[in-house]
Amino acid sequence: MTQIIFIRHGMTDWNYQRRAQGQSDIPLNEEGRNQARQLASRLKEDMWDLIFSSDLSRASETASIVAESIGLVVQTDRRLREMHKGVTEGTTLEERISKWGEQWESLSLGIEKDESIIQRGSSFVSELLRNYSDKRILVVSHGALIGLTIKYFIPDINIDIHFGNTSITKLNFINDEWECNLINCTSHIEDYANGIL
Repeated sequence: MTQIIFIRHGMTDWNYQRRAQGQSDIPLNEEGRNQARQLASRLKEDMWDLIFSSDLSRASETASIVAESIGLVVQTDRRLREMHKGVTEGTTLEERISKWGEQWESLSLGIEKDESIIQRGSSFVSELLRNYSDKRILVVSHGALIGLTIKYFIPDINIDIHFGNTSITKLNFINDEWECNLINCTSHIEDYANGIL
């Protein structure tokens, strides 16, 4: 069995302000670093073989905090980047409506197409299967990339959710088939808030 754990990066100021980040290189804020440390505490209970990350700093810093805790070295890959949001990057929903109208989502605005994101994500995962069969692999990335990649490999899965910061989604590849037995789990943050961690 090959196991791939997709992790969304920790919180940034633009997440907090609900701004479209896309491929703008926005760093973690202090809350995001705390989330990454809580995630690291959760993951260090298990054995992991490899950790990969998007090269954008919000993902690579999340991955570095985890990697330090579990004793691995982060490998970055540009294919794991978030959807490019074109000219909407840095804007809030209210600003987008004000600038381009209520139907702004029907305009091109330089936003990367789903097919391009799927190609990047599926290419990366297929390469993992070829090169690291039967390994347990952590992959720190971004919401759109995670959701669309999972949907490509498991078509009947529901991805109409907001992937939480540092959420865990677990994919297993067994007997040439994919299964997802955990999606968008942020129990490590909830446990920390409740004084369990």
